[in-house]
Amino acid sequence: MARPSSATDSSGQLLAERAYVELRDRIVKLQIEPGAPIDEDSLGQQLAIGRTPVREAIKRLVLENLVVVFPRRGTFAADINITDLTHISDVRGQLEGHAAYLAAQRLTEPQLVELQQLRAELALSQGSEGIDALMELDARVHRFIYACAGNPYLTATLEGYFNLSRRIWYLALGRLPDLSARVDEHDEALAAIAAGDAERARAVLAEHVATFEREIRAVL
Repeated sequence: MARPSSATDSSGQLLAERAYVELRDRIVKLQIEPGAPIDEDSLGQQLAIGRTPVREAIKRLVLENLVVVFPRRGTFAADINITDLTHISDVRGQLEGHAAYLAAQRLTEPQLVELQQLRAELALSQGSEGIDALMELDARVHRFIYACAGNPYLTATLEGYFNLSRRIWYLALGRLPDLSARVDEHDEALAAIAAGDAERARAVLAEHVATFEREIRAVL
């Protein structure tokens, strides 16, 4: 028989999630460089949490290929292999397009409100030079589409590949010809989702992934 959840369980899960998000973002944004060691005790002190949530976060990140653990050597941020970008983008092009297709079919009224808010933010971001803000907006749009697709297995798979892609993007951000234009492309996908045009949404998002991959490869 399953044990009833408790306040302690909930608190532990929240701490593990916070540790996961913080460590994930530091690795993805290259604040922790590829191949750099990860000190569990130091990270726990920085986040003011215990060792157990940090270890839970590391376990998740190992499964997502962002962290590697070597017995008797320690825990490290995974190296980046640029040749992986084509393979990752190939998978993402198919799955991101499918997520957009499902989102157009399953969009709820509350999600439509959020979608319009995201479109308003995209309109305000046009021509922006704030790289960090653009990348965060890009991530929010993608994750919103995953949520609208309504398939937790698809979301988990896409999230993993998305984080691997973003990590490679951060290597090239300063050299991309027009990051704001790539982020603005999301508006067309969101418009198709709002209109219930599933095929259009799929095509737009798949092409967006392919275009971003080509531009990044050209500058790396």
